[in-house]
Amino acid sequence: MERYASLDALVRHQLRKWPQHPPGLWTRMSSPPRVLRGRPADTAATLSPFLKLAGTDRLKTLPDGMWLQFGGTAEEPWCDVVAVEACSSFQNLLDKRSRFAPSTHSLLAVCPLPWLLAPAIPDDPTPRWRLTGLLKAEPTGPLSLPVRDIRVLYGLKDKHYEPFARSQVPHAHEFFCPMGALTAERGYEAPAMRALMTRLSSAANFYSPPDVSAG
Repeated sequence: MERYASLDALVRHQLRKWPQHPPGLWTRMSSPPRVLRGRPADTAATLSPFLKLAGTDRLKTLPDGMWLQFGGTAEEPWCDVVAVEACSSFQNLLDKRSRFAPSTHSLLAVCPLPWLLAPAIPDDPTPRWRLTGLLKAEPTGPLSLPVRDIRVLYGLKDKHYEPFARSQVPHAHEFFCPMGALTAERGYEAPAMRALMTRLSSAANFYSPPDVSAG
């Protein structure tokens, strides 16, 4: 079995195999769905989207995994974000939770220019900027989008997951799974993971989500 320098590296290796639009994620509330995997990059040298507070150029958040759903118009664009974080210890969990704590500050998702210009799907030359559905012409710089909604999935080691699940109450944007669900081969196809992914959307908060195809 191939060895990895860290648990994070193993998780990123498996998340790199997840599709641009994982099954169950944003299955409603988007017609057509405009979803792209922002992190991890296909290769280690590739620039990838990141999160930051508006007005800062140093304090960046680089989740182990990140998917973006693009919405709005060219005049008023936005994105929804699902981030995935692998936590090897309780201290690591506390640190990562603090980065996503509710705040009055504006959170931005920044898509670097090389990422926008590169294709998202093998054997398909269509650049990502076209798949966002927001840009009318080829961009010449990075795209910064206000984050409308963010959900975070934390992966915990088994010895941490069980006691945490018994004693803690997550915040509304937080979700948790055993680390094995993230390191498993094609873990996104597991029924339990697909069921969890359906809850990582604002659509899950509605009694009866609207039929977006009629809108």
